[in-house]
Amino acid sequence: MKARSVTAERSSAIPIFELILASAIWGFAFVAQRKGNESLHPLFFNALRFGIGSLFLLTLIQIKAPKARPKLKADLLLLGCILFIASALQQIGLLWTSAGSGGFITGLYVVFIPIIGIFKKQKLSKLIIASIFLAVPGLWLINSGASVDATFGNLLVLISAIFWAMHVQYIDTIVQRYPSLWVAFSQYAICAVINFIVWLAGMLLKFIEPVTVHSLAANVSQAAIPVLYSGICSVGIAYTLQLHAQKKVAPSPAGIILCMEAVFALLGGWLLLNEQITWYSIGGAALLFTAMIVSTVPSTKPELAESSQP
Repeated sequence: MKARSVTAERSSAIPIFELILASAIWGFAFVAQRKGNESLHPLFFNALRFGIGSLFLLTLIQIKAPKARPKLKADLLLLGCILFIASALQQIGLLWTSAGSGGFITGLYVVFIPIIGIFKKQKLSKLIIASIFLAVPGLWLINSGASVDATFGNLLVLISAIFWAMHVQYIDTIVQRYPSLWVAFSQYAICAVINFIVWLAGMLLKFIEPVTVHSLAANVSQAAIPVLYSGICSVGIAYTLQLHAQKKVAPSPAGIILCMEAVFALLGGWLLLNEQITWYSIGGAALLFTAMIVSTVPSTKPELAESSQP
């Protein structure tokens, strides 16, 4: 076993920009997801957007490597399952909680990432720890001081935040083994299939209200723009940017940068839904931006050290 030292060289400008761009796409996708949920069940909405994302990636793969054929590996299957659990719990949880509470609780994955990293023998720099202490109150403020009650919806979103943290950490491991596009396609396709199967099983078992083919087609047509944006941009482009960037950026700073999603969600709500921006939100955005800058400052000491595969 040889120690892998991840220093400041992992945080070059291009992957950091990729993470910021992914955050921007996801932030604006929050508007699309809310619109999509008005017409479609969360599980079916996820099945559609991840299905479209996987087809988008498959097209890119065929253009780049026409003779390539995907191979399902156990670790890729696990990644897709983690993505399914995280996205499904978040979408369903938002049915029983406010957008503010949901946004804040989801953002707590920035805390869970380093906690999970302890089990991977990751060492955090003082700058990363400082960034976390800036990011958490920033998330709270940007969601206008969201009150977090002990509700079922908040519990689901909290569990989803743990799985989002696991997703970021596992990506750090898996992108070192396979090409980014293959990882992206595999997790999207697996996530889409599981979402569809669970949604269909839920209807058959009467846990989910059954729908007719006619009404489903009408609802899909009504949510076409949110589904296409979420599928192509949020899934096909943004998640792939994250995968590519995490080959260079360690999990904890990556998580802090991705918290900028909340800032872009605020901007998207203001531009597209005419939502008001409060001084709370402005203060939160400033704290998150500061946390992002601090997290990307090169450290003179190794930021992360972990055991690599022999």
